[in-house]
Amino acid sequence: MTAESIGWPKKARDIHNHHIDSTIWDDFKFRDDDIVIATYAKSGTTWVQQILSQILFNGVEGLDVAEMSPWLDLRVPPKAVKLPAVEAQTHRRFLKTHLPVDALVFSPKAKYLYIGRDGRDVVWSMYNHHANANDLWYQALNETPGRVGPPIEPPPASVRQCFFDWLDGDGHPFWPFWENVSTWWAIKDLPNVLLLHFADLKADLPGQIRRIATFLETPVDESRWPAIIEHCGFAYMKRHAAKSVPLGGAFWDGGAETFIHKGTNGRWHDTLTTADVTRYERLAQDQLGAPCAQWLASGIEVER
Repeated sequence: MTAESIGWPKKARDIHNHHIDSTIWDDFKFRDDDIVIATYAKSGTTWVQQILSQILFNGVEGLDVAEMSPWLDLRVPPKAVKLPAVEAQTHRRFLKTHLPVDALVFSPKAKYLYIGRDGRDVVWSMYNHHANANDLWYQALNETPGRVGPPIEPPPASVRQCFFDWLDGDGHPFWPFWENVSTWWAIKDLPNVLLLHFADLKADLPGQIRRIATFLETPVDESRWPAIIEHCGFAYMKRHAAKSVPLGGAFWDGGAETFIHKGTNGRWHDTLTTADVTRYERLAQDQLGAPCAQWLASGIEVER
């Protein structure tokens, strides 16, 4: 596959809601060495941001990762504020997006890492995120200029009901799930795209860090390897959560440690019935196809 023969993705639409303003990518000026971290949400984004910070800065402690690696298409602060700040960065930039591929301006020279996670685990993590959001979070999303569509409301009292609302509404009250996964799966073989999975990160963190470093063409200083591994571990990130979470966790009751919650999978097993699980798995197959649905559920790595 040569650069000339590749059909690179093209932006086909915009997404604009209480969280997202995808039009910022129309005005963003890429650098050839930019890195874009993409997920649906609650799939390991903050974890991979931390991993990249440690690879790029050689295991240094005390990095303000949330400031260094902004969610570009989050509509607050507005792009008039965010774009100059990102343009002023002098380090190798690693930016975050929650957009599907067809709502994103795609650079053939940037590197893209997409993190997948079973949708059931996504919902359980999202529920913690949403249920612990405070008034400041709702004000930022609902009351600032530029919101399109209805405001976001508090979640139901039951995580099981939240799961059904999310499943029936394809991501309600956030944004569509299946299209996000399927559009990234569709471009998994592009030379500048790497698929990661939350379960693989948990199963073999050192191996996945090396895999990411190789993809980024960034050599690892072996003398700093133990520090890099420590700083990418869940326990370390939980202790230093204020460095990884936007505004130091001010949007959530309990602060940044609420945002970086349990880092576990499978909590839904104790709540969903066999019929609930079957319904989800059939829908995943219908929406994604068998290979993608298997990857999303299991974390089995995709051969390049």
